[in-house]
Amino acid sequence: MKHKLIFFTLLLSTYCIPTLLSAQLYDDVIKWSAKIEDSGAAEKTLVLTATIENGWHMYDQNLPEGGPNSTEFLYTKLIGAQKIGEAVSDEVPENAFDKQFNMNLRWFSHKATFRQKLQVTNADSFALVVETRAQACNDETCLAPSGETFSFGATTASNSEEQQQPAGELSFQSLSDTDNTLGAIYEPVTDVLKAYGDVSMKQANSSLLMIFLFGFLGGFIALLTPCVWPMIPMTVSFFLKRTKKRKEAIRDAMVYGLAIIVIYLVLGLAITLIFGASALNSLSTNAFFNLIFFALLIFFAVSFFGAFEIVLPSRWTNRMDSKSDSTRGILSIFFMAFTLVLVSFSCTGPIIGTLLVQAASMGEILGPAIGMLGFAIALALPFSLFAIFPNWLQSMPKSGGWLNSVKVVMAFLELALSLKFLSVADLAYGWGILDRETFLALWIVIFFLLGVYLLGKIRFPHDTPLEKIGVGRFFLAVISLSFAVYMVPGLWGAPLKAISAFSPPPYTQDFNLYNGFVHAKYDDYEEGMRYAAKVGKPVLIDFSGYGCVNCREMENNVWIDPGVKKILEEDYVLITLMVDDKTALPEPITVNDAGKTRVLRNIGDKWSYFQRTKFGASSQPFYVPIDNNGVPLGASYKRDLSIERYTTFLREGLAEYKMRTEQNKPIPGRDNDK
Repeated sequence: MKHKLIFFTLLLSTYCIPTLLSAQLYDDVIKWSAKIEDSGAAEKTLVLTATIENGWHMYDQNLPEGGPNSTEFLYTKLIGAQKIGEAVSDEVPENAFDKQFNMNLRWFSHKATFRQKLQVTNADSFALVVETRAQACNDETCLAPSGETFSFGATTASNSEEQQQPAGELSFQSLSDTDNTLGAIYEPVTDVLKAYGDVSMKQANSSLLMIFLFGFLGGFIALLTPCVWPMIPMTVSFFLKRTKKRKEAIRDAMVYGLAIIVIYLVLGLAITLIFGASALNSLSTNAFFNLIFFALLIFFAVSFFGAFEIVLPSRWTNRMDSKSDSTRGILSIFFMAFTLVLVSFSCTGPIIGTLLVQAASMGEILGPAIGMLGFAIALALPFSLFAIFPNWLQSMPKSGGWLNSVKVVMAFLELALSLKFLSVADLAYGWGILDRETFLALWIVIFFLLGVYLLGKIRFPHDTPLEKIGVGRFFLAVISLSFAVYMVPGLWGAPLKAISAFSPPPYTQDFNLYNGFVHAKYDDYEEGMRYAAKVGKPVLIDFSGYGCVNCREMENNVWIDPGVKKILEEDYVLITLMVDDKTALPEPITVNDAGKTRVLRNIGDKWSYFQRTKFGASSQPFYVPIDNNGVPLGASYKRDLSIERYTTFLREGLAEYKMRTEQNKPIPGRDNDK
């Protein structure tokens, strides 16, 4: 059965890592301003104005449960005054039936102004910090609720003063909500890291190379799908027949391949511009995003199994075809390339989406663009090569039932990969629904069934009967079944290094017979630093994340080495700080982050901000040894699975700590006379 599925928002979700979660996009839809009106009496009025982009609407306050997020105003500080009632809007909201939520709702379009009256009790000490939170929707989608923070004091309380941008103060001590005397341990130390010749940038380049290779591999896999493979001989033949001059045909085919690269590269650059370095990590562990991607991969897997066929609206491809026919030269070739991108979407979408999430989890700001570059090169390469060497076309395997088998194999792999996204959300929010043994049990079943399918014992609707099994298919079945058997010991706690980057961490396992894992004694920076000073040991800071696959690799490949384990447990105080922990802070912390006011609401926000401001880094894993004053004992260390190099890194930190404490050795990069 063939269905035409019109889902433009689905296309955006898979290609662009849902822009509906982008803070920058939100800023373009709703812009807030705030001011204080002072009549001179003992009463002030806080005026909050939202300017809403055309085509969007913002919901009113106090909406019924089960609907969208109501507009809220959160007063994180109110000194010298008290609220009189609640905020009242100047405009009358529209009241209509909302099909998306199946209920009557109130919303504002274009503009909404809210007035909150304040009774002043002490004008000299008056201080106010308010955060706006609102949700915007249009006819097709809704954005995640977000807003801005505004601060007012006695000096800003006047008619003439209006804040167009949020205000805030940077205070490292503000991160310490228990003991401000520990403020020194939060001070930036990037100068010391540089003096030690920190190699973070070189390792970042290594991460980008890895992302490129992931993208190239993804593009190669996409070539073998039924959406792309048949297009290679058709397209190359078209270019060879388009002109009688072979040089021109080759030129056109190469321009066609270059156009494919440009299209995907522009997409990667667009994502790079939309998201900042910190937003990538935050997005990659966002529960809503991971659940959406989990559902999308299940959706694609069911389609690849043959339940239905995903076909983009024909008018999209027809329009691109007509554009390529009506134009000439390079522009027509570009439209042909864009047609390929649309036609192949149902097969390449899951691969591209997974690639972009992988790039986001690595925390490299250029990751999406580099990954898409690798993908596009692999996808475009055969079109150019076959145009240069057309005789190769005769040796290409013909389209047939094997392409459908490729789709089914991809379906199994997508089922397995979807569990990774569900696991990330589960870990970040502490739901406890997918522990390690449950995850492994599902993977064992999936890869066992994949092996059985490759042996021809399972058939799906579009499969052709197999009279015999090819040698290649047989060995793939052996690999899949062997992989399923390999994972079985993991049900009792075996490390399973080969999949450590994907499976949940060992501490989530209920029944574990293996005791070789390393667990940090502290997950709070201040508490760990106090203990280290008390016992006179250096500290190893481990910036990690629930969605960080490289972190799991380091923990399950390097940390479990007996020598490394002994050093970490006996010679250092290990503090692991999860930058994507969604546990709420006791009280929000307002900081100035790169010139913008930001409110840290959960533990992950706090540690992510701390990593950027103190160490000038934003990717994980990130290890740095520090003394009891929070000053580095050497350069940082990122993902490198060499046990020898990691052991050297740890021992050098210990040696530096001993010399610094016993011999008062000067600190590189610091004026030690001060």
